[in-house]
Amino acid sequence: MAASLLGGLELSVGGRTTSRDALILLYFTGGLIAFVPAIWAARRIANNRQPEKRFAASFVCLSAATIAVTAGLYAISYKLYYVQWHGDFLTTFWFYEFAVTAASAAYQFAVIGLRNYLPLGPVLLAAASIWLAKSMR
Repeated sequence: MAASLLGGLELSVGGRTTSRDALILLYFTGGLIAFVPAIWAARRIANNRQPEKRFAASFVCLSAATIAVTAGLYAISYKLYYVQWHGDFLTTFWFYEFAVTAASAAYQFAVIGLRNYLPLGPVLLAAASIWLAKSMR
């Protein structure tokens, strides 16, 4: 997914951003961490079914896991930035701040971060899903 991010950054801002390396690392790590659980879930859902169902299960599981893990990593980095202004650890107010910060990060990733998957993401996702559907026989 880091390749998709590079394509998205090139198309949207001409590759010019101050945090390019951190974004590439974030998207690469999100895709890497999500890959194994997505394969496991797709195999559990559609292991001995028709190729179309194996492809669909792979497509849905890979996309959902990649987006969820990358958004979670983004939320962690968001929280690490704002931790200096948050209250004392494990207090009631801290849990409230943590929930609001995580929700804000998830929303911001949904609005800004998901578009970086669009240039190459669906193509790479379809290719990986075809490969997984063939390997599930």
